[in-house]
Amino acid sequence: MMVLGIETSCDETAVAVLRDRTILADCIASQDDIHTRFGGIVPELASRRHIEVLPQLAESARTTAGIEWRNLDAIAVTRAPGLIGCLLVGLSFAKALAFALDKPLIGVNHLEGHLLAAQLFAPELVFPFVGLVVSGGHTSLYHARALGQYELLGATRDDAAGEAYDKVAKLLGLGFPGGPQIDRLAATGNAKAARFARPNLKVRGSPFEIAVHDFSFSGLKTAVAQLLQRSSPPAVADIAAGFQHRVVEELVRRLVAAAETTGCRQIVVSGGVAANRALRARLETVVHEHQLQVFIPPVRFCTDNAVMIAWAGMQHLQRGERSGLDLNAAATEELGHVGAA
Repeated sequence: MMVLGIETSCDETAVAVLRDRTILADCIASQDDIHTRFGGIVPELASRRHIEVLPQLAESARTTAGIEWRNLDAIAVTRAPGLIGCLLVGLSFAKALAFALDKPLIGVNHLEGHLLAAQLFAPELVFPFVGLVVSGGHTSLYHARALGQYELLGATRDDAAGEAYDKVAKLLGLGFPGGPQIDRLAATGNAKAARFARPNLKVRGSPFEIAVHDFSFSGLKTAVAQLLQRSSPPAVADIAAGFQHRVVEELVRRLVAAAETTGCRQIVVSGGVAANRALRARLETVVHEHQLQVFIPPVRFCTDNAVMIAWAGMQHLQRGERSGLDLNAAATEELGHVGAA
């Protein structure tokens, strides 16, 4: 089975061709050069760039794969969640291609793509498992029971982890995107010189019980800002190290708690922040401390990519699921059954 995947949910234009588990093409056009000067992603500019590069990128993926358009079995495309203008560009292109080629169209939830990405590289990863999707737009913890059956166990109440990285990087005078900048700087700092308290979350509606699976990073960002206002703040590298240590500990602590709650021994971590070296190193110790199996896609496939969309689409296609040409994009969507729409 051969599937073309298209991903345009945010600021990466990506097209891939997947034949079963073999990646025939993996093409990505970055927009960092556009958004860096603004210190964040400008949705309108991101949408325009998708329009400019997507047709050429699709043709590049086809030639790289060494196939003809008629060789494809289906077109898989991200339909939600994301920046609505960006999603519509990819979805419109995918619809036109599917119609012209008379091929099935498969709408894919971006978060499901991240959750399933590790399975492409690790066939031993099977349902059920616990999955953490952690990126600039999402920090969500799922109990993946089966394909299309996902229970949301917890999510951030404010900033996503990657968003917090970007905001703290701006406070520290670092570049955008902030995740890689802080990760590199933290490696040279001393986390003990800038300690940050653990967020004290309460269950919604109750002032007494501690939430187990939710996250909060807004207070941590505020703590960094307050620390910088001191007359003699710690070195920037130490602040970066302390901030990163607290983020990693919060992510891992709740991930382990979710595994214990569900009884799952396999856990998945994906999304842009899963490329963070400190997080990956901490997860390696979790394997031994809690006798868990940890699955993380290769770094290139942690960030937004079309390979994961093609893979997720292929799974739904094999179940006989299709999306109609009236398929629409959605800026927000709970992860659930995301096959035919």
